[in-house]
Amino acid sequence: MSMSAGFQTALSGMKVAQSQLDLVSRNIANVDTLGYTRKTAQQNTIVLAGFNAGVSMGNIERTVNEGLLKSYLSSNSTYGGVSVKSEYLSEMQTQLGTPEGENSIAANVSDLQSAFNSFSQEVNSASGRYNLLTNSQTMTNRLNSLSETIQKLRGDADLQIASDCESINNLLDTIDDLNDRIVKYTVLDQDGVADLEDQRDQAIRELSGYIDVTYFKRENGEMVIQTTKGVMLLDKDPHYLSHNAVTQANPTTGYADGAITGIFVDGTDITEKIAGGELQGLIEIRDETLSSLQSQLDELAGVLMDGINQAHNRGTAYPNTPSELDGSRVFINPAEQQVQISNGDVRFIIFDANGKQVSTASLIGDMGFNANGDTVENMVQTINDWLTSPTGANLPQASASFDNEGRIVINTGDSTYSVSIVDESSSTLGSTQQDVTIKFDNNGDGVYDRSFEGFSNFVGLNNFFSTTQNESVYDSKVLSTNANLGIREKITIDFGSSENPDMGSISIYPSDTLESIVNKINSDPNLNENLRASLVPNGNGYMLRIDNMSGGQLEISEQPGAGGTTSGFLDRIGLQPSNVGLSGSISVREDIQITPGLIAGGSPSFNASSGIYELNAAANNIANDMSQFFSENHSFAQAGSIASSSTTLANYASTFVGNIASGISDADNTLSYQQELLSSITTKEAEISGVDLDQELSQLIIYQKSYAACAQTFTASKEMLDILLGMM
Repeated sequence: MSMSAGFQTALSGMKVAQSQLDLVSRNIANVDTLGYTRKTAQQNTIVLAGFNAGVSMGNIERTVNEGLLKSYLSSNSTYGGVSVKSEYLSEMQTQLGTPEGENSIAANVSDLQSAFNSFSQEVNSASGRYNLLTNSQTMTNRLNSLSETIQKLRGDADLQIASDCESINNLLDTIDDLNDRIVKYTVLDQDGVADLEDQRDQAIRELSGYIDVTYFKRENGEMVIQTTKGVMLLDKDPHYLSHNAVTQANPTTGYADGAITGIFVDGTDITEKIAGGELQGLIEIRDETLSSLQSQLDELAGVLMDGINQAHNRGTAYPNTPSELDGSRVFINPAEQQVQISNGDVRFIIFDANGKQVSTASLIGDMGFNANGDTVENMVQTINDWLTSPTGANLPQASASFDNEGRIVINTGDSTYSVSIVDESSSTLGSTQQDVTIKFDNNGDGVYDRSFEGFSNFVGLNNFFSTTQNESVYDSKVLSTNANLGIREKITIDFGSSENPDMGSISIYPSDTLESIVNKINSDPNLNENLRASLVPNGNGYMLRIDNMSGGQLEISEQPGAGGTTSGFLDRIGLQPSNVGLSGSISVREDIQITPGLIAGGSPSFNASSGIYELNAAANNIANDMSQFFSENHSFAQAGSIASSSTTLANYASTFVGNIASGISDADNTLSYQQELLSSITTKEAEISGVDLDQELSQLIIYQKSYAACAQTFTASKEMLDILLGMM
């Protein structure tokens, strides 16, 4: 070997040893740096013309297990989704209460039941009435508050989705920039590629917390990222996510009906293709968990209001018997809409201040209303004629009429006289009290579309609970999207509202599906300015929902066929006014809040000896009916995660309170498991990729010795050269 070759070999060895020392120093300095992986470099032998010409430093490489990294991404996506679900469920449980808690919604139902029980035993007690009012208001206020909280949380989740989309876009920009630099450094053979890859891995780890991701690398080092269901997020350039958050969520706004927009990439909605991460958890919370809970609260509120109102409408308060009864049902076209009364007669009784009958008449037997059916307008006019006629109630100042919104108002015109309405089995005085059956033709085509029990209950003249919303939304029962609708020939469905009684119609054919019905309504220019149709997910199927977006009364009916009858299509699919949003608007009737004495404890009784009806402050038959309502089983429709069932109010409330508790438990267990799994993966990665100080210190000693040996070789070569020069 030539002398110069010895110098070159020693010098290159010193340089390589120095570079290795620098690399070890970097490893030690970054031992606590998040995402940093141990760096190593091979030492290569330089051979020139078949002879050893020294050594050189190879490329700096990372110690990384790609399989562990992909396992981490998958687990972190699951963790991100479960974590956000646990957070929102915990907030909801704080509002709902725990199953065993004394302040849960289930406890509110039990307290209300106790208040009705106490009232039935002491209907004369002023404190009992106030206690009933207080517990009723507590119940309705709690329902209102829970509904408001649910919609706020849904809105918060939607805002967080928009924020997460921005975070994802920023991370995609970061990874894209790192991709460009890695490719550039690789092509130019510059140092720093490994550190850039560490930064890129850390960015994709963070990205996986927001959305499920997978990746592959090209030969030039570029990383391509997509979701597990194939949505491209980064390929040469980022594919950004976009989402416009709703300004305010409400029970009828959802992703299914388009009121809440989707998450878009390159103009394509990918909402249903997101399978993990915070985004998936937020979507599930917004569209499933919270929406399911809202529907359960609405179902509870609907059964409670319908049952108590039906009983209360049978009764009359005394001594605070009202001189005016205000209906709650809106009639969109009373001159055309018809009613038919069967299974008895409706008795009107005028009382004086002492609760004694002044006048009475039955609607069919005495007033002459056509039991086979007549218009709502004629019915009200018949009542008005009796009230004002000298041969009737003889109250010239009295009236039965419609207010500006189409609700029936009956007024004696004199606070000295009060009015009571009682359904009886016949037109005979003193007949057994029982609800009559009211059939309602809502579009005046001669076919009765809906049926109700109780005249006063149908009109809503003496409700206990009230709501600010009309029957503006209709829902079908839960069906599969490809359900057989039982249509054998063309049928026509009519739509009318308080704004437009003759809004329009659609034709449905045997080949039509729920989805095609939705499309027909939404594409009809006469309907789509006012109505919005959608298929709303509910449990294991979908509901057909038709929403009058103005909030006005909506009436839907099927036109009769050639034989004068309908096919029963609306009944088959169960399309009827929905309870959606009811929990947010239910309240105790306003005048009852002011005057608890208007709570009806009993109904008029017939005195056979005197032949007249009387009011008795001690009568408690209606109070007993309302109390009994809480201990009876009632039919609850499918609402989200709770299937249709027959149970008590308290048991139903306990069910969804328990479901939330169970959901939190499941989420916490999954969260704990994912935390342990992530910790295990991280530990394993640290064993493979992390910096071990002991290992690095041993390498430091080795490279120091190597440097010293090369230096001594260099010195020896120099001394030999000096001796050689001296000899010459």
